[in-house]
Amino acid sequence: MRNHKDLIEKIEASMGDLSKGHRLIAKYIIGNYDKAAYMTASALGAEVGVSESTVVRFAIEMGFDGYPGLQQQIRETVRVRLTSVQRLNAANHRMDEDEVLDLILTADAERIKSTLDTIDREAFVKAVDMLLGAKNIYILGMRSSAVLADYMRHYFGLMFDNVRLLKPSSGSEVFENLMNVQPGDVFVSISFPRYTTSIVNATEYVSKTGASVIALTDSMSSPIVPHADVALIAKSEMASFADSLVAPMSIINAMIAYIGKRKQAEVAETLSKLEQVWKEYNVYTINNK
Repeated sequence: MRNHKDLIEKIEASMGDLSKGHRLIAKYIIGNYDKAAYMTASALGAEVGVSESTVVRFAIEMGFDGYPGLQQQIRETVRVRLTSVQRLNAANHRMDEDEVLDLILTADAERIKSTLDTIDREAFVKAVDMLLGAKNIYILGMRSSAVLADYMRHYFGLMFDNVRLLKPSSGSEVFENLMNVQPGDVFVSISFPRYTTSIVNATEYVSKTGASVIALTDSMSSPIVPHADVALIAKSEMASFADSLVAPMSIINAMIAYIGKRKQAEVAETLSKLEQVWKEYNVYTINNK
């Protein structure tokens, strides 16, 4: 179906052509999409006073194969549109205190499984090949995604001597940090909802330089994907007011492992030298027990 960014607009534009029952559903979704995102078709129908089958027919009229497709798009809308306070309220509404640990860990495991089931393996290999052939590797993540960028830079730095972590910034600074990017370089853009304008602009700018772009994001409808040569998609639904980043972290770990295998001799030599330095300067504690 269409990009999640225009779902509410599409429903609003269709109001004049909808039946009475479908208008009730549409109005409820427009005004309460944070709640509708986690309702079953039966619960949504009961809330607005129509049958479950009417809800399913509404989903089909909106262009989906059934209610699950509509519900998933509503959830995508929630992730992009809600403020942090609204996210917190929506998450707390769904969880009791004694359920939080189980619900979050179970959901995280499901996100990794879903990512494994749907990830484009050819895109994964292509991304690694791009990194292995890069003149320079630039990595950028903003807001919570900056944690992923820093993690990637740490381990890539043990395997490559051409890795640069870009400082998250806004305004003209982001472009100043990208002035030296050129063809032959690879730019890794990491972005999850809520997407920042700065990283979208930065990704677009780099794509125009002729450098290659790898997007690590949550959906093919992410605003950085149109500017990328390859996209790695990791499931990252809203956990609370924060998004879960376990799936993209797993993809990064897989990239690290795959690159380490492809560059085994070189990486082993680097790590061997580092181990000597770490030992000489007591970088790590030694447990004698």
